[in-house]
Amino acid sequence: MRRRQALTGTLLAFSTFWAGFVARPIGGVLAGHFGDKYGRKPVVVTCLALMGAATFLIGCLPSASAVGALAPILLVTLRFLQGLAAGGQWGGIILLLTESVGPKRRGFAGTFGQVSVPVAVILSNLIFVAAGALLPDDAFLSWGWRIPFLVSIVMFVVVLYIQAKVEDTPEFRELQRNVSKPRDAVVRAPLAKVIRSKWARILLGCGILSATNSLFYVSISGLLSYGTNSLGLQRNLLLAVVLLSSVAMLVVIPWSGHISDKVGRRPLILIGGLGVAVWAFPYFWLVDTASLPLIFVAVLVGFVFQTLTYGPIASFLGELFAPNVRYSGASLSYQLSAIIVSGGTPFLMTALIANTGSTMPVAAYIMAMGLITFVSAWFLPETNTAEIRNDPQAIPGTHLYH
Repeated sequence: MRRRQALTGTLLAFSTFWAGFVARPIGGVLAGHFGDKYGRKPVVVTCLALMGAATFLIGCLPSASAVGALAPILLVTLRFLQGLAAGGQWGGIILLLTESVGPKRRGFAGTFGQVSVPVAVILSNLIFVAAGALLPDDAFLSWGWRIPFLVSIVMFVVVLYIQAKVEDTPEFRELQRNVSKPRDAVVRAPLAKVIRSKWARILLGCGILSATNSLFYVSISGLLSYGTNSLGLQRNLLLAVVLLSSVAMLVVIPWSGHISDKVGRRPLILIGGLGVAVWAFPYFWLVDTASLPLIFVAVLVGFVFQTLTYGPIASFLGELFAPNVRYSGASLSYQLSAIIVSGGTPFLMTALIANTGSTMPVAAYIMAMGLITFVSAWFLPETNTAEIRNDPQAIPGTHLYH
């Protein structure tokens, strides 16, 4: 009975986790529409401010003992706002980076936005670990858990900096000037236009994220639950394994973006997707040994393969779409994968293990996600071809929409 209650609690926790991802496509749609109409910068500033405010307010939430059922309602509301902000800010940050540099450095430039993911994992977990270690258990459960959320107030410094110092991208400013060229100018309904004309590309763009999103959330969320509840491992030790493995992402992500500027985007995405598929079963064989060094190897190799895909995706998704619908197309592709794959993977992993008593169905699922990435990349066009790489004036992706 107690074990069943623990399972139910875990599934409910992951359901709440998934709920945060439900808002992401909505945020992506809204931000894409306004970002393609009014500019990348104002939408990024708005999304970052919303994220900072929602996260800070979670740290200020009253307890259930004080306000009863209103407490979880407020938490879900703030998680929804976080999802809206997260769904909108990715596309804007990536476009600010990639559209503001020379065409031969877009792959590398886009990775600075991608690196924020492992950085956030490392910093947020270090803050939680530090707060838990410095405070008695009662104090941490009572008020100490609020500290990591309250620290997010520093995000407003970033918002003020972007507002004061960062200009919108040269490509968007060029769109605003091209009022006499409807094809190359700002459009009134960018979302409708990109869905109507590039729906297949949006779905394939969503597909190339399957490998990286599934394995990443297995490693940072599902593994912690499985390792502590089923393998009897200490949570802090597992957390240390994930944090050390995340350091590799800080190296591989920029490297993969740089290499994609030299050899093209698709080769790295294809290798990463196939690598995740091949590594899926060895990953769980190593995890099931309950040996921390072997689990470290499993997570580390998995992170390397998935970041080979994740690094070039920032520039690749943007280059698949014309500048006047780029924010909408790239955001929709990215956030559809978030709700379908990212949010649901930890829940699915827990449910599969509970129903089968084995991690092999989860391995099969990860393998399928890797193959989806491989097949999706196979059918998408290369945006940074050899001809473009050898032409000093060519901009990657322009041959696809002109």
